[in-house]
Amino acid sequence: MAGIEHLEKLCLTIRKEILTSVYHAKSGHLGGSLSAVEILVALYFHKMRVDPVQPKLDERDRFVLSKGHAAPALYAVLANKGFFEKSELNGLRNINSMLQGAPGMYTPGIDMSAGSLGQGISAAVGMALAGKMQKKTYKTYVLLGDGEMQEGQVWEALMVASHHRLGNLIVILDNNHVQMCGVTSEILSIGDPRAKFDAFGCKTTTIDGHDLGQIVKTLDSLDDEPDGPPVVIIAETIKGKGVSFMENSAAWHGGAPSAEQLEKALAELGGEAQ
Repeated sequence: MAGIEHLEKLCLTIRKEILTSVYHAKSGHLGGSLSAVEILVALYFHKMRVDPVQPKLDERDRFVLSKGHAAPALYAVLANKGFFEKSELNGLRNINSMLQGAPGMYTPGIDMSAGSLGQGISAAVGMALAGKMQKKTYKTYVLLGDGEMQEGQVWEALMVASHHRLGNLIVILDNNHVQMCGVTSEILSIGDPRAKFDAFGCKTTTIDGHDLGQIVKTLDSLDDEPDGPPVVIIAETIKGKGVSFMENSAAWHGGAPSAEQLEKALAELGGEAQ
């Protein structure tokens, strides 16, 4: 388990690699990738039991990126964890690349293909239910987007998770308040997500999704209740976090930076991609 200072430096590196890989691809989803960096880093470099040498180890913890458009962030994290070479990042979205626009199970370290919003959490519920029925010790983590909460399937999956008391399921909401077409509350408000999660029988907490210390503390404080309620962590985040002209902007939900924009963004983060 790495210290907070190391994790913070790693987040800077990963943000640079996200920007650079999307620049080379000439397409991708920057805003939602940048908002999820601290969450993913805390999971993969502090909490989750995963082994790049044995990516299919039966007792590994599972992770599902339900907001599949944030794939550039997950790819950069997996590369830094050692699941594949970092050189693969600059082949993002190339026709013969293992790193496509949404995660696929053909990529080392990916437990579930994603892309169609709302479906990832159902797969995660299935993984958690299988683990409970087989008396396995692994946990299943799933990352949702706030715009994704507009999908009815999300709530159906939570109802199943609550009914089966899947205490081995940890749902994290990347609540960055902006989706593809604008501010989430104006497109289709999800209201008070904590009240909704609680009403569906979840054990819910809210944190600052960019405060690594708080994220780590919260993940470590989770009770090991295999027969308890599913856990939901609402992570308050900023779309496009780390790049001033991308923050809180629906314009950067998708699309790639120009050479000049990439240079400016990298300068804000402290230099060239590593």
